Amino acid sequence: MSAAQPPQPVTEAENRRRWQAVGVGLVAAFMTLLDVSIVNVAVPSIDKALRASPSDLQWVLSGYALTFGLALVPAGRFGDARGRRNAFVLGIALFTVTSALAGLATSPTWLVLARLLQGAAAGIVNPQVIGLIQQLFRGPERARPFGLLGATIGISTAVGPLLGGLLIAIGGEEHGWRWVFFVNVPVGVLAVILGWRLLPGRPAGQPGWRQLDPVGVLLLGVGVVLLLLPLVQEQQWKSPWKWALIPAGLAVLVVFGLWERRYARHHDPLFDLRLFGVGSYTLGSILALVYFGGFTAIFFIFTLFLQMGLGYSALVAGLAITPFALGSAAAAVLGGRIVNRFGRPLVAIGLLTVVVGLVATVIALRLAPDAPAPWVAAGPLLIAGIGSGLVIAPNQTITLSEVPVEQAGSGAGMLQTGQRIGAAAGIAAVGSLFFSSLADTRDWTTSFERSLMLAAGIIVLALGCALIDIFRTRARGFANSEAPRRGN
Repeated sequence: MSAAQPPQPVTEAENRRRWQAVGVGLVAAFMTLLDVSIVNVAVPSIDKALRASPSDLQWVLSGYALTFGLALVPAGRFGDARGRRNAFVLGIALFTVTSALAGLATSPTWLVLARLLQGAAAGIVNPQVIGLIQQLFRGPERARPFGLLGATIGISTAVGPLLGGLLIAIGGEEHGWRWVFFVNVPVGVLAVILGWRLLPGRPAGQPGWRQLDPVGVLLLGVGVVLLLLPLVQEQQWKSPWKWALIPAGLAVLVVFGLWERRYARHHDPLFDLRLFGVGSYTLGSILALVYFGGFTAIFFIFTLFLQMGLGYSALVAGLAITPFALGSAAAAVLGGRIVNRFGRPLVAIGLLTVVVGLVATVIALRLAPDAPAPWVAAGPLLIAGIGSGLVIAPNQTITLSEVPVEQAGSGAGMLQTGQRIGAAAGIAAVGSLFFSSLADTRDWTTSFERSLMLAAGIIVLALGCALIDIFRTRARGFANSEAPRRGN
């Protein structure tokens, strides 16, 4: 497996065009990731308008994440093999159409089906954006676009409730939720046009459909579904037998690994397992999986706490998360610029800062129990957001730094699949503690504080992954420096 190539000189016109292409990709990534969280604040309105059952509402929220995670690796491989422009335009076109269908829904079933297709479309788009950065930039110059992508991820996740609250306030309680979906349509149409014009075309000598590894796609899809289903349906499926799907999913993924190893002897596999032999990729992927387990759950429980527990509006709940979004955006841009200088220690500092911010949030709420919670939490959440900005973009840059360009899409797809699984597991675990604590104490603040501390604990585990990589890198550097001395 070849290492990343050194950066090659580009003309001013080429540089302008590649940044325009990345800009289109970032807009698309923002739009698709926004829909992970923007719908949360629309749930009460959807409930009233469509008379949806709790199970329907759960599928509206979690079905998107399920099919999103399912599509990532196959879509990444498709982009590597058949051209990222083709995959990107297909994904954005499908996302635009399904967003319109979701906004036009007249029944819960209609909305759930539209959300499932919308999630699959988002899963097609996102690996192409990371693969595009890998393709157009080389070596240290990738840090800046990855920094912008990290800012996009942080902002889209955190600002979703705010934008959703604004749209509902403008559109009204009855129809405002529809604009949560309709807002994607004009942006999507523009992204399709610009994506076709600006993204690089498909490579010469495309592989046939058989070489796209349909068996691998099926095995990975079944494994991911079995893992995600009990997590995203944790609150609705009461039977403990649901957890049997997780070992079944792991078993299918083992079979997937065996198949990929065999398939790779004669063809390009869906995912090259040799990437897991690259320490930076493996540890970075595990770190991302664990971090998203704590990171994504924060917004889930905070929105519930403010809206259902304290009676704030969707707009206020969204505004309360804005400090996190602003801190994350600013720090992600900075982190992308300095990650090549500091490496994984920068990620560790970011993780520690997130933990400090979350613990400070709990302390602030306890010290000022009668003050407005959004104001009390603003400062600590700003600190946590700054830390998050130093985690996502720098970790992504380091994790993908040694991935060959021809595997950029599938490598990014597997990284993002881990993030989706981590997010689903984190929301299931933190949400379960939140609701069980609420049932025991009948106190929203106590339940929120307990579940927020669990989220902080999950992020401490991610910090452990970062420290392992730091020690591994330093030990390898020490061994390399000692080798010439032993040779003398």
